Amino acid sequence: MTHLRNFLEGNGFYRIPLKKLATGHYKFSAKINNIAGQFILDTGASTSCIGFSHTSHFALTSEESDIKAAGAGAINMETKVARNNTIQIKKWTTSKMDFVLFDLSHVNEALRQADETAVHGIIGADFLKQQRGVIDYGRNCLYVK
Repeated sequence: MTHLRNFLEGNGFYRIPLKKLATGHYKFSAKINNIAGQFILDTGASTSCIGFSHTSHFALTSEESDIKAAGAGAINMETKVARNNTIQIKKWTTSKMDFVLFDLSHVNEALRQADETAVHGIIGADFLKQQRGVIDYGRNCLYVK
């Protein structure tokens, strides 16, 4: 029987270890525009997001957006969009990554209440689909191509 890791790596996928949090989310480090940050992986988030307060940290250029964000108990939140950014996870990288920018304080408050450290953003289903993401929950890792 072929192991998932051997199969995926043999087909050009890159393996990214994930840390499981007390909240059940998975956390990992990534660089956005060559600047390090902490992110949670959230398959239920339709778009990848970065908190407004980290816009300058990642050297993001934002533009106005008509999109209203909702999730994790918050609804109808104002957003902006930052287009064509680079994301690097360990040795894997891609460009043209878009992020929705909005207030992530409710997310970080939920993490704080679970004694977890704050994150800069959320990597969502848009990224997983674009990068053909495969999550191995048994081994706590993500594969991207």
